[in-house]
Amino acid sequence: MDYKNVQPLEDFDWNAIDEKKELKNDEQMQKMGEAYDKTFSQFTAQDVIEGSIVSISDREAVVNIGFKSDGVIPASELRYNPNFRPGDKIEVYVESQEDSNGQLQLSHKKARILKSWERVNQAYESQEIITGYVKSRTKGGLIVTVFDNIEAFLPGSQIDVKPIRDYDVFVDKNMEFKVVKINHEYKNVVVSHKALIEDEIEAQKAEIISHLEKGQVLEGTVKNITSYGVFIDLGGVDGLIHITDLSWGRISHPEEIVQLDQKLNVVILDFDEQRRRIALGLKQLTPHPWDALDPNLKAGDRIHGKVVVIADYGAFVEVMPGVEGLIHVSEMSWSQHLRSAQDFLKVGQEVDAVIISIDRESRKMSLGLKQLTPDPWITIADKYPVGSKHTAIVRNFTNFGIFVELEEGVDGLIHISDLSWSKKIKHPAEFTKIGEQIEVKVLEVNAEQRRLSLGHKQLEENPWDVYESLFAVGTVHQGTITAMNDKGATVTLPYGVEAFAPMRHLEKEDKTKARVDETLDFKVIEFSKEGKKIIVSHTRIFQDAAENEKLRAENDEAKKDRAAKRTAKKISDNLEKTTLGDLDVLKKLMDNDEPAPAAETPAEPAAEEPKGDE
Repeated sequence: MDYKNVQPLEDFDWNAIDEKKELKNDEQMQKMGEAYDKTFSQFTAQDVIEGSIVSISDREAVVNIGFKSDGVIPASELRYNPNFRPGDKIEVYVESQEDSNGQLQLSHKKARILKSWERVNQAYESQEIITGYVKSRTKGGLIVTVFDNIEAFLPGSQIDVKPIRDYDVFVDKNMEFKVVKINHEYKNVVVSHKALIEDEIEAQKAEIISHLEKGQVLEGTVKNITSYGVFIDLGGVDGLIHITDLSWGRISHPEEIVQLDQKLNVVILDFDEQRRRIALGLKQLTPHPWDALDPNLKAGDRIHGKVVVIADYGAFVEVMPGVEGLIHVSEMSWSQHLRSAQDFLKVGQEVDAVIISIDRESRKMSLGLKQLTPDPWITIADKYPVGSKHTAIVRNFTNFGIFVELEEGVDGLIHISDLSWSKKIKHPAEFTKIGEQIEVKVLEVNAEQRRLSLGHKQLEENPWDVYESLFAVGTVHQGTITAMNDKGATVTLPYGVEAFAPMRHLEKEDKTKARVDETLDFKVIEFSKEGKKIIVSHTRIFQDAAENEKLRAENDEAKKDRAAKRTAKKISDNLEKTTLGDLDVLKKLMDNDEPAPAAETPAEPAAEEPKGDE
């Protein structure tokens, strides 16, 4: 084409061409941009998406995920599978759509980890059985790799239903597990192989138990022995023989009857299908010993046995394997003062006993020991008559007295008031001790109620008969104050006799109060032989002395008055016959406070002599 001869149009609008072109380009660009964007995969950072390997080198692999640029991942992330080739599909984790260099950042390793965690969570929720690889041994268990790259912990207790001692035999092996625990915070996973075995066992148990019946006899193997019973393997399901169902007789431990791995027949006593529990019995396969007991045995017969159990209330005696009788503590001695069964018998001791009662239907037997000896209370009055003296042993104290034992089965009571004639005893422990001997005198015998009233003070004569005259009211004795309270003081008089001085009678002549340990004179102001009580007073001594002095003074004055009256009367009677001389004598007598002499009877006047002046 010859462009040299082409002439331009003079009226061509170049601006219009530019405007249309510009408008056309903007619209096209927008449409082309939208179409272009639709060709890319829609994703964001931290998404896991599927990509295609474009190329693989020793250092890296190029992966196309449908983005405007391809991503690169380290070749080390693909080495776990040497079979990867270009064109293979793999999952990648988008770390960043564009780094500082504009490069798409991907990670196949993180994608695998995230996908594995999703699968772990799904397996945990659905209780799915998964396969893992035992990588190594660690403290307390094993490290297991599950879902290619998740490390989980397999505790030693979760390896098998049986205890495992050697963990190394499981290393480098593939096993099946169940996920039993996940800690999302620390990214920890715990798996269990034992759970699978238990599930199988439970399924077997359910199948076996569904065919069980009470009373059915099965063969089993002794699997475990404990102090309370024996576990029997019935072929996939365990049952328990309680220790009480091993033998009709008493045993201390199941090892006395069975041994580990021993095969034996057992009977099903009961089972719980929901709890998978089976109760078994061994002794039920043999006849009950009560059925073989001598049918002629009856109450009153003597029987021999061995003590197998002792309780506070009595002792159980085995008369033959599986047949026991109870000796109650009250049947061990004729004594009414009950003690513990341990005081009479010991476990393993062989004894003779008397059958008190026997109930074959209830399979119960009551035995007695005391019936082997005569009842001492039958002849009690002959052996311990009233007034007889004996030596007893102190067995027990009460607030009101002492229980003593005269012989086995014969107890008596010494009342606290019968311990001492003179000393007031607040508690028997002040007087004697348990286990000591004490001399007693029989005061009263009641064979029907099995009671003996005893006394200790009665061994001596009642000193209060002597005290009655020795400490008579009004007598004065020297005493020492041994105790004092708000009401008064206890005073010890001669011969150790205790008296009481009220507080108002402790005032001394100098107006002070007597004190403890002070020795003073006391006057007996009250004496009670029946009440064994003496009341004394120190104050009364000087009060009575003052009173006596006053009385003496009053008596002397009264005597003077009486003498004066007598004298005046005599004067009056003899006034006519009294001479001046007599008056003078009378005056002297009155001044001397002496009684006037008796007036002399005037004699017959003698013949008057003639006076000189006559």
